[in-house]
Amino acid sequence: MHVLDGGLSNALEDRGNDLSGGEWTARVLRTSPDEIVAVHRAYFEAGADVATSASYQASDPGLIRLSVELAREAAGDVEGRLVAGSLGPFGALRADGSEYRGRYGLTARELEEVHRPRLEALLAAGPDVIAVETIPDTDEAEVLARLLAEYDHAAWFSYSIVGDRTCAGQRLDAAFAIPAAVDSVVAVGVNCCAPADVGPALRAAAATGKPGVVYPNAGEVWDAEAQQWVGTSTYDVGLVPAWVEAGAAWVGGCCRVGPEAVSRVAVIMGALG
Repeated sequence: MHVLDGGLSNALEDRGNDLSGGEWTARVLRTSPDEIVAVHRAYFEAGADVATSASYQASDPGLIRLSVELAREAAGDVEGRLVAGSLGPFGALRADGSEYRGRYGLTARELEEVHRPRLEALLAAGPDVIAVETIPDTDEAEVLARLLAEYDHAAWFSYSIVGDRTCAGQRLDAAFAIPAAVDSVVAVGVNCCAPADVGPALRAAAATGKPGVVYPNAGEVWDAEAQQWVGTSTYDVGLVPAWVEAGAAWVGGCCRVGPEAVSRVAVIMGALG
């Protein structure tokens, strides 16, 4: 089992970094790379064994490669620490919240033209695993699954969901079957969703025979117009044993989940063995 890190953006903001504008965490890659390293180290010190690169919203190949290099720097030579290269959805590049809606109106060819160079830049940097994350619909999933099969590198594949459907409204059993058909995909699951939605999603993912990967957000809702999270946190580490029992082998947090929560997840995961 693996303990994932938590949200990069909230941890950077807690350290006083300005993430306003369309580049989000990629902005800090340009201006303050040492801050990225510091956040990765904070999560490792909290008990995470996976650092997810700050490439979620990046499209510049140089920044994408740098994001992996910084995560590797933070991991150091500590045995068992992994670097996951984040490949976010097309909606993340638009910075308009459409990663929580999907259905962008693009053809499969257009989506491939966006994702192929990003994936190639990540692979060139040498991460241990590719984190295909926050994917809102099966149209985009099908394109990404074909690319993953072509490049044959270890990856996990994680959807953004609402209730028992993808954000675009598709059934989860059909959605999980798409990446699960790719041999190099090591886990399928969900991220940046409400913690309460994780359990039912894992039951659907279990039908694929692949291990589960889950890292929900704190339970708040993203207001794309105001560019902020609203609501109350419902992230409860007491749910972790049930997630593991349901098949989760990779567990952590996403937006608004910080090192303190990850530390508690690590303790629980360690006890579960």
